[in-house]
Amino acid sequence: MLTAVPNIDDKAAVPKKGDVIDHPWMPLTKQPLPAGRPRSWYIAHNRRLKAMRLAIALLDAGAFGPDQAPNEKIRRTADDIGLHWPSDATCRMVRRMMQAQR
Repeated sequence: MLTAVPNIDDKAAVPKKGDVIDHPWMPLTKQPLPAGRPRSWYIAHNRRLKAMRLAIALLDAGAFGPDQAPNEKIRRTADDIGLHWPSDATCRMVRRMMQAQR
């Protein structure tokens, strides 16, 4: 049975191997991006984050390969999860992430 955690500090953010998860998942607190980088770095960073969110959502929806993820499906998925319309470059990045063998 899941129990609510009154404070995120009461439990480790990432459970150790073998630990029983007895509380609902809570996202980690966001850290500010480092200052002083060129604008292109921030654009690429945010594009990678968006592509990763989309790739995870597509995998959850049953699209397991880049051939199952045309631009239209990626854009519908973005709309479903509340992200802005991805560009063609972001769609290509999503397919590359799905293709990666790690």
